[in-house]
This record gives sequence, structure tokens and C-alpha cells, in this order.
Amino acid sequence: MTYPAKYPTLNETTLTPEARAILKRIIKTAFPHPDFPDEAYERMTSRIVTEADASTWFRVVLTQGLIALGAQSEEPFLELSDERALAVLRRVADLEFFGFIRRTTVLNLYDDPQVWEVLGYEGPSFDQGGYLHRGFADLDWLPTPRIEALVGSVPDTGPLPYPVLQPGQPRQPETDAAAGSAAARAAGPAPESGTGAQASQQRGGGSK
Repeated sequence: MTYPAKYPTLNETTLTPEARAILKRIIKTAFPHPDFPDEAYERMTSRIVTEADASTWFRVVLTQGLIALGAQSEEPFLELSDERALAVLRRVADLEFFGFIRRTTVLNLYDDPQVWEVLGYEGPSFDQGGYLHRGFADLDWLPTPRIEALVGSVPDTGPLPYPVLQPGQPRQPETDAAAGSAAARAAGPAPESGTGAQASQQRGGGSK
């Protein structure tokens, strides 16, 4: 294993303007969006270069990967058609440098405000008061909700035989006990069962 610290010249590895152009073409080929502004891809290219500058390892991997990419076809990568460029990228999809480009692009390309505008995303709303009064009712692809009063669909059962507590109203034990007694009287006597019912039949005349 080699350690970059033993080779200070690796820290001076930089991308040439042509290498940046190839990197941009890689991003546009791997993430094709005809409506995205070119500036968004340019910023994405700069973001990858910045990430690579922060790590000697990724800087070397990216530089060597771009060289390996150029060896995949006889024509320069920048001169390939979109179909042939995509075919070249498929051949290097398992290389570390392409994984680095893919991961960084997925995390950052769709976080660009210009990309949001193209995709119809208005951006975060927490710093503007939330979505209740900003965008909550902006959906125009959903059907209009049907809100109707269900007149006559709920039967009127009349007043209950006991009081109903309102929210926040304290419970009163005496009232609750009286309400329970009134409810019990309204329900009538409970049916007898078991041995008690048999004894009652015997007291009333026994068996026939």
C-alpha cells in the first residue's frame, strides 16, 4: 500500500480545464435532464472538484479515473455522442472514481435552487412561516374535495338519561352517582340467571 504522505507531489495534482470539461460531460451523461440549466451542472462540477481537493486520495482517484476513461474509446470522450458516452460510462461504472462522482452528484445536484425551480419544488418553508399559508392549497392535480352536510343521515336519538361532561368540566361524584342510578332505573331490572333464576321459578309455583 502506498501512502500519499510519502509522495508530496501528489498534493499538487490538479484538474486541467479539459479534465473539468470531461467531468461535466460525465455528470450530464449520467444524470441527463434536458431542462436543467447548464449552470447547475457547472456548479456540480465545481462541487466535485472541491470535494476532491479536500482529500488527496479522492483527488488521485479522480485524476486516474479520468485517464482510464479516456482509454475506453479511440475518440476523445468530449466528442462522443450521448449514446456512446453512456456506453463508456457503463464500462467504468464499478470503478472508484465513478462511484465518487455518482455519490457526490446524487447528494448535491438536486439540492440546487435552480433545479428546484425546474422540478416545481418551492424549497423549504420553515423559514417563511411553514406550509399552512404558503403552498398548502397549491396542488392543482388533485380533485376538489366534496364537503357536504349529511342532513338526515344521523338519526335523532333524543336526550341522554344522564348529563354529559363538557371538555374541561370537573367530575362531580354526587352527580355521577345520581346519573348512574337514573341510568340503571331507565334500563330496568337485570335478567336473572343461574341458580337464582331456578330458585325464583320454584318460589313462583315450581315445575309443571
